[in-house]
Amino acid sequence: MFFERIEWNPRVCNGKPVIRGTRIPLGIILEQIAHGVSWEQLLRDYPELTRDDIQATLFFARANIEHADIREVH
Repeated sequence: MFFERIEWNPRVCNGKPVIRGTRIPLGIILEQIAHGVSWEQLLRDYPELTRDDIQATLFFARANIEHADIREVH
């Protein structure tokens, strides 16, 4: 269900995944959360977002991490 909220189109935002129907890249949402911005503040700053959109972003990030080969860099 949550992944239906994500759009990954090469003609939208240079092919970066965005919240469907917006031009808000998931990376922006993740960056804001990493900087300590609350969900409530995100919803105020981006009124077209919903709580489900933020949750979908987190699920998307987790799914990509689970399938990525991440190695420690020295």
